Amino acid sequence: MTHYHFVAASETFLTVEEPLDEVLRERVRNYGEQGKEIDFWLVKRPVFLQAPELKAIADQIPQPAAAVVSTDAKFIEFMKLRLEFVAKGSFEAPTASIPDALASAA
Repeated sequence: MTHYHFVAASETFLTVEEPLDEVLRERVRNYGEQGKEIDFWLVKRPVFLQAPELKAIADQIPQPAAAVVSTDAKFIEFMKLRLEFVAKGSFEAPTASIPDALASAA
């Protein structure tokens, strides 16, 4: 089982209103220079937000939602500070309620 961290907001906020693609491209470039494996993903309409244990967080997020998911807690903390108006949380997967951490309903 893997521990995932995330920031989530409305899909419009993350993909249109914020320059998220710029931040993620820079991170990909940096990882490439360091020979580091990608440990973050942009998930549109993330299925994990439907899990009962994430209901309190999911209720705060306008739908349709999107999330930046990572196994790196520090990166997600950076994203929370950078984006500000996002919900932050974490979960473990695979579990009975979250079989696939990166599944999308899109």
